[in-house]
Amino acid sequence: MGLLDKLTGTKYPDSGVVPLPTMELRAALLALNEPDVPFRVRNALPKEKADLVAECRIREVGVTLKTRMRLLPEKREVRFLDERWENRSSDHANPQYGRGHAPAVYRRWEMKQGLDGRQHKVEAFRFDTREMTNPLQQAVLDAGWTWRGMLVKL
Repeated sequence: MGLLDKLTGTKYPDSGVVPLPTMELRAALLALNEPDVPFRVRNALPKEKADLVAECRIREVGVTLKTRMRLLPEKREVRFLDERWENRSSDHANPQYGRGHAPAVYRRWEMKQGLDGRQHKVEAFRFDTREMTNPLQQAVLDAGWTWRGMLVKL
């Protein structure tokens, strides 16, 4: 694995894993849709220029995550592009946009009274972006395909 692979989040399957056909990989990614996962995988819209999209809205901290995936059967690789929209202001104006592989942990804190009677800052909410990307990545690697990160276009 080279420096560029590390920066883009590219991962390769273990040697000896027989690559699954494209439709089986697609089915495996869509099968990740379960009630207890924080994201949904769906077929991409034509304007998204991808085959599949995983999307997650984290209302508690005003963040929307999207991973666009293009399946390339001839190379046995899934090219992905991670995108983020963050609404940091209370009026949700001017959301910040970012793209590329950048794992992050979003937290919300609250003040609570402890047993000692003092106010303490406690974590009220926590979300790690890898809760979405790791299952996607693992499904691709288990299928014998490469998980290749892109910075600009699929």
